[in-house]
Amino acid sequence: MRLESPALDSTALDRQCAHALRFLAIDAVEQANSGHPGMPMGMAEIAVALWRRHLRHDPAAPNWPDRDRFVLSNGHGSMLLYALLHLTGYDLPLDELKRFRQLHSKTPGHPEHGLTPGVETTTGPLGQGFANAVGMAFAERQLAREFNRPEQAIVDHRTWVFLGDGCLMEGVSHEAASFAGGQRLSKLIALWDDNRISIDGDVTGWFTDDTPARFRAYGWNVIERIDGHDVEAVERAIREALANAENDMGPTLICCRTTIGQGSPARAGTAAAHGAPLGKDEAAATRAALGWPHAPFDIPPELRAAFDARETGAAAHAEWTQRFAAYRARWPEAADEFLRRMAGGLPVGFPILADALLRGVQNAGLELATRKASQQAIGRLARALPELLGGSADLTHSNLTDWPACGAARADTGGRHINWGVREFGMAAALNGIALHGGLLPFGATFLAFSDYARNAIRMSALMKLRVVHVMTHDSIGLGEDGPTHQPVEHLPSLRLIPGLDVWRPCDAAETQAAWNAAVMRVDGPSLLALSRQNLPNQQRSAEQLAAIARGGYVLAEAEDGKPAVVLIATGSEVPLAQAARAQLAVDGIGARVVSMPCTQRFDAQAAEWRDTVLPPAIPRVAVEAAHPDGWWKYVTGCDCLARGDVVGIDRFGESAPAGALTAFLGLTPERVADAARRLIAR
Repeated sequence: MRLESPALDSTALDRQCAHALRFLAIDAVEQANSGHPGMPMGMAEIAVALWRRHLRHDPAAPNWPDRDRFVLSNGHGSMLLYALLHLTGYDLPLDELKRFRQLHSKTPGHPEHGLTPGVETTTGPLGQGFANAVGMAFAERQLAREFNRPEQAIVDHRTWVFLGDGCLMEGVSHEAASFAGGQRLSKLIALWDDNRISIDGDVTGWFTDDTPARFRAYGWNVIERIDGHDVEAVERAIREALANAENDMGPTLICCRTTIGQGSPARAGTAAAHGAPLGKDEAAATRAALGWPHAPFDIPPELRAAFDARETGAAAHAEWTQRFAAYRARWPEAADEFLRRMAGGLPVGFPILADALLRGVQNAGLELATRKASQQAIGRLARALPELLGGSADLTHSNLTDWPACGAARADTGGRHINWGVREFGMAAALNGIALHGGLLPFGATFLAFSDYARNAIRMSALMKLRVVHVMTHDSIGLGEDGPTHQPVEHLPSLRLIPGLDVWRPCDAAETQAAWNAAVMRVDGPSLLALSRQNLPNQQRSAEQLAAIARGGYVLAEAEDGKPAVVLIATGSEVPLAQAARAQLAVDGIGARVVSMPCTQRFDAQAAEWRDTVLPPAIPRVAVEAAHPDGWWKYVTGCDCLARGDVVGIDRFGESAPAGALTAFLGLTPERVADAARRLIAR
């Protein structure tokens, strides 16, 4: 039982608990002279209602699999979350709150997953936390369908999300909310901080949506006109939302009317409360107005006791552990599989299987589009990895992201293929939520040119180091007649600039299988596969070359005498082009080495000795890729020779034409590559 002060009735205690959250936020922002006090001050009572009465969590075990997930989508109000984590008993001492927004503190300006205990996802780019929560709720349902038994449920928790007006203005919220409603994600409950203020002021000039009607149209339950400063009113709304969840009625939005900066005499209800310290005088005035006599960062013991969730959290966790033990006694294999997957591990012997799959693909020697090779790789891996699931943003039959017997993951069916609809951003952000939840290995697909729609979510997957696979097909002008709107030019070099994102552009079926193997075995970040629409020939490799694909760059073909005069570097569909240029140069007696570099990030991570073996410093280099050339100069000018290097690429938008005519028009030909090599050698 939580302790409550005998001097305070429940209403007074709720009020004082809300003030504790307000003033921890005010004090931390004042000390940092930076931050956003307005949202924590406005959502304090909502937080009290949820965190003191309903949130099921164990501060001593932040990764307990069946905990409720809580997402602060309006992440600029991070001090609300830090105050809650501190007061409920997480390993977040008061000194860390005093170091808010300081270098190497556990309380950065926006919540960061993996840094602060209890933070479920990195938020700040508005709307994405909401979409993450949709992914988490989807993951919970998928795992419940797979692992729960009529006699025993081991996956049964809720996903809660706080969000603000800004989150709802962002397009990603529309995408995610529509998907969640269609999927009937009943255990998803969102609480909207309806304060009608954003940075620019009163939002009635630019945010006139009928939000409740919008969410009802998406298939959500909507509870309207809740006084967000009345804990009991919020409590009643939460109970109604939980009843909706219990009856599988779909997700619920609770609309809480609040005042930003509640309690501040001069700034409450204004944009001035949003993103700047109150200032010494206004902080003092707020203390006086709310009757808060305590010094900065001083929280009375009875309020700390009222928030402390360690005892109740441990009890809930222990009860689940007991249930899981009974489950394990009856279904030991399922229990072990659940634990493996929640820990993010691979099946025993999986690397051996992955190598065997790779050898089999190489030996088959098929000429395939790499998007087709990817579909086949997914099918092989899905048999070994039941956690693998994913789909496409309404391009399944172009991206080729279904596989035999995958089934459809719908509101009433439990398959593994997800139809995301035309929602690239919502898809990518929800994939992050699925990965964050644990137990599943998600992928999502669209055309490479449309990766721009999803880019910020791809960036967030890299920032959080999530095991997500982004499948991007139609990777170049090789798609032909669809024209420049669909022909990616700048996308590959741009995506390669995202720290921590492995961008793979395989040249044939074997490299595609190798890329998939690397992606599913990677545990420290996301991978993106750029795949061709057109068929590509199989490249011959030795066992050593096959193993070297995982290094990201390797010697695919050597000069006949073993003494190359030039190195040709290529990726994807341009590897056959480089091979053809090598053959032309051989006719002139010029030995050329072809280096396939399907993943520059993996290559850059290799030891210098390996990189120099593949790209000898004394030999000139030509790189070729059907993309903007700028990213390749660091490879071709990194040699010691006087001739240095050249890049054959595309620095303009494409055209609508058959692929063959287009590549000739834009100069992606063996002749042009061979001529570039000849010029370097002649210097």
